Amino acid sequence: MELVTVGTGTVAPSARRTAPCHWVGRGELRILLDCGAGALHRMAEFGLPWQQVTHVVVTHFHPDHFGELPMLVFALRHATDPPRKEPLVILGPAGTVRLVKALAQGFGSWLLDPGFPIGILDVRDGEPFPLNADVSLETCHVPHTPESVAVGVTAPEGRLVYTGDTGPSEELARWAAGCDLLLAECSLPESQAMDMHLTPQRAGELAGKAGAARLVLTHFYPPVETSDPAAGARKRFTGSIAVARDGDRFTIGG
Repeated sequence: MELVTVGTGTVAPSARRTAPCHWVGRGELRILLDCGAGALHRMAEFGLPWQQVTHVVVTHFHPDHFGELPMLVFALRHATDPPRKEPLVILGPAGTVRLVKALAQGFGSWLLDPGFPIGILDVRDGEPFPLNADVSLETCHVPHTPESVAVGVTAPEGRLVYTGDTGPSEELARWAAGCDLLLAECSLPESQAMDMHLTPQRAGELAGKAGAARLVLTHFYPPVETSDPAAGARKRFTGSIAVARDGDRFTIGG
């Protein structure tokens, strides 16, 4: 299972980081965890076959995390040769179906009927959702917005947990226990800590409590980039730590 951190930034425009989007590939599965602005062009830049995306998983409804979703569907409708025939599945917390239907009222009916099969489903917390015979997805509510979830992808070779946007959460630490890779937001430096986001130090604390094998930091607002995020996380976590950049690649198993 491969992880590519397509977009490691935030809503704050950056010349180096685009909005949140993370590619998970395994066999014929090509999953996007969030789909923020710039995702399509970044995937093209990094040589990822965006035309073959099978699933999009939205963690919450802030536009920096789902804003490129309509553009993805539009591109799959008009910019693939030969035309796409494979289904696209859009998953997310309660309200995802309602959100996409509301977007279609503005963008047009093509968003729900793009010329290839499309499925949109709300995923229930704590109930594994099979993506194929070997890989399942699960979500856990996190403290950010009312609908916000973390996402776990489990395959025979290991488990990836992506926090989405979250504040500190004992529930999340228990749910992520033993994960092989924890992809954790670390939006702000400790001096600007708040309940709805993590700092590098608090991301490290989460990784330590979860007993994660590896910690990959993402979702950097400009103030945290003037610090040393890895050093902050290392105060609370002794395992492997990476400060992700757009386009970095990580492997689970194999």
